[in-house]
Amino acid sequence: MIPDVPNSDSEPGPFTENTDTTASSLIDLQSTSREVHLKIEGGRRLHGEVALKASKNAAVALLCASLLNHGITRFLNFPRIEEVTRMIEVLESIGVKTNWRDNNTLELHRPKKLNLQNLDEDAARKTRSVLMLIGSLMHDHEEFEIPYAGGCKLGERTVKPHQYALEEFGVNIIATDKQYTIKVDRKAPGEMTLYESGNTVTNNTILAAARTAEGTFIQAASCDYMVQDLCYFLQKLGVEIEGIGTPLLHIRGLSRIKKNVEYAPTEDPIEAMFFISAAVTTDSEIVIKRVPFRWISLELMKLKKMGLRYTLSSSYKAYNGHVDLADLTIHQHEGKLCALPDKLHPNIWPGLNPDSLPYFVPIAGVATGKTLIHDWIYERRAIYYGELSKLGIKVELLDQHRVYVQGPSELVKANLSCPPALRPASLLLVGMLAASGMSVLRNIYVINRGYEDLAARLNMLGASVEIFS
Repeated sequence: MIPDVPNSDSEPGPFTENTDTTASSLIDLQSTSREVHLKIEGGRRLHGEVALKASKNAAVALLCASLLNHGITRFLNFPRIEEVTRMIEVLESIGVKTNWRDNNTLELHRPKKLNLQNLDEDAARKTRSVLMLIGSLMHDHEEFEIPYAGGCKLGERTVKPHQYALEEFGVNIIATDKQYTIKVDRKAPGEMTLYESGNTVTNNTILAAARTAEGTFIQAASCDYMVQDLCYFLQKLGVEIEGIGTPLLHIRGLSRIKKNVEYAPTEDPIEAMFFISAAVTTDSEIVIKRVPFRWISLELMKLKKMGLRYTLSSSYKAYNGHVDLADLTIHQHEGKLCALPDKLHPNIWPGLNPDSLPYFVPIAGVATGKTLIHDWIYERRAIYYGELSKLGIKVELLDQHRVYVQGPSELVKANLSCPPALRPASLLLVGMLAASGMSVLRNIYVINRGYEDLAARLNMLGASVEIFS
């Protein structure tokens, strides 16, 4: 049964745990606005072990979800990355109190009334995640505005799926000059089907259902990792959710939520793919700890069929008690990888993750044979893969969605600027790690959107990466 929620508007009491704020006094490079660049002395084999950080995509959804809670929300092991920083700036601008504590613990406390007129438009326009504010804010506000969403430049990314989903809850989204005007006449949809099984639109719909007391049945929901993390968090708040990890979700929400809660988002499977790609491209053996291996099981299967050897430890639970983790050892392939006979293409989970697909480009570049990579979801991302040709990888652009990669290639040093998209930018870093000589990668803000302390962690694996500005 759904527990009763107190109606009192009194301020919730503090947690009883240690509230040492030492961590908040540390220098935070993420908060600086200057351009940051990398020098990479490549051609080195990596070695040792690295532990994964929590997921970017789950983190931004959880930040939006914290607005549903009138109690104190505490996120453990939270990623300190640019995307999170931008969303925190947005939340602080409307009145949310935030505090970083030890061990990347983030505490949030929303006020009784949010001041949406003060919303930080500059921060909001740097992230597409701001769209998920609609699903949270619709419960307490009949009319409000948010700026157009930003994030990676990957072609046309319509908001129509969000509009079609949220109108089932009585939300009307009107596009005006540089912003969306949202008007709310709340209703319960009962049963609904999503126009598109996207991660962000699924999360927005879940947030709308989380404070809709009548049951909502959602068909064609994304089953991906960030959606599952959001559902597990909402369950801790008392929201009843059935069907997590399936395209059919049954949600019975709460009209009001006020609870002091702690939650730890799961480690990032896409960060695991970055380190896998770096290890394979440099022909290295490393151990990647705390891998949510079931979320990249197809990726690992594809790599196995290419000839990659890897081993998984016994599984254990993530800090949230739900997701199975294991330590993954990537072994040297010694140049024995072969291209797959069929194309590589993404799909919704349990298919090959759209954000995992780019990391196969440098891998295909060191494998023998020709690989067809079909990135059908985004109009422009495949075009950025051509930048790897400047590092010596033979990439042939067929159209805006498809490339051929011919291997094996001998990688060469280069001086490049990051493209305006996270995964393609990080591919250049992977290639530079494998290319002999000194390479320079300029303006890495887009990489810092998704990865925390990446240079330091690569250096712990034996790389030579220097930050400069």
